[in-house]
Amino acid sequence: MKTSEADGEEIASPQAIMELASAFMRSRAFLTACELDLFTAMGEGERTSADVARDLGADPRATDRLMNVLCVLGLLRKRAGHFRNAPSAARFLVRTSPECMGGLMHWVHLWDSWSTLTPAVRKGGCVTARPVDAREDAWLRAFIAAMHWRACQHAPGVVASLDLTGVSRVLDVGGGSGAYAMAFVRAKPGLSATVFDLPAVLPLTAEYVKQAGLQGRVTLVAGDYDTNDLGTGFELVFLSAIIHSNSPQANRDLIRKGAAALNPSGQLVVQDFIVGEERTGPPFGVLFALNMLVGTDGGDTYTESDVRGWMAEAGLPRVAKRDTPFGTTVIVGRRAAHHAS
Repeated sequence: MKTSEADGEEIASPQAIMELASAFMRSRAFLTACELDLFTAMGEGERTSADVARDLGADPRATDRLMNVLCVLGLLRKRAGHFRNAPSAARFLVRTSPECMGGLMHWVHLWDSWSTLTPAVRKGGCVTARPVDAREDAWLRAFIAAMHWRACQHAPGVVASLDLTGVSRVLDVGGGSGAYAMAFVRAKPGLSATVFDLPAVLPLTAEYVKQAGLQGRVTLVAGDYDTNDLGTGFELVFLSAIIHSNSPQANRDLIRKGAAALNPSGQLVVQDFIVGEERTGPPFGVLFALNMLVGTDGGDTYTESDVRGWMAEAGLPRVAKRDTPFGTTVIVGRRAAHHAS
């Protein structure tokens, strides 16, 4: 009998267990192709695996075997010894395509951290953690690119769902590429947004903002939300995909700082992968808790009651919650309403 609304289907046969155990093989083959930029090397026409191997500086036989697997995965097509990109690969995986899924190298890097899951479970925390601003440039660029691609899919819908009445200044804490800050300024004329993020991140933010032509409406402020205050005078403070990187105490402190940055009628908005009180669903949020275990010192996925508690402690007891169509939850906190006597 199910103990929560999200218990998974039982894996009921040896074959199904073996399929689960071997699922990493498909993922690893795909990630290696991404790491090699094989789909870009394929280009638009038909090519032999030997030609592709030469361009990649890789072994011809090994490249051929990898490309055969990519055919099994539906990403390449093969006919008479010649390969070509499947339509979806040409559309989403070729670097020069306008719809290229930026940031897939971040998933290559996640492979490395997930490989440490066993020692992380034994220890009770990450065994390889380094602060974001201490990472090499290639890792940071891939991470921000991955976050930007995802945010661009979701930001217009999330911002449109928020009440921007009376909002003229938005603070996007840990705003990364600035995708959400840019969505806010596009959503309302006269609104300005500030991205608050680490000094190592902001040069990348500036590139994205400049590419969008929004330098005049999006301001960048360098700082560390763990050690710095967030400023004052904002009608909306936005924390998207932030709380999962932090310990409960760090989130308690951050939401308190966010509340202090608000005007009296302002709102603090948290968007994240919120899990149920049993912590067995939704599935992605449950898995993401392990992603935080292997990749951060204290991160986790949190429940609605966790966030409500932090907001109440920060003087934001009026809380509203809505789920988005893409697996996240938006939780909005405001100060108590004051009535004239």
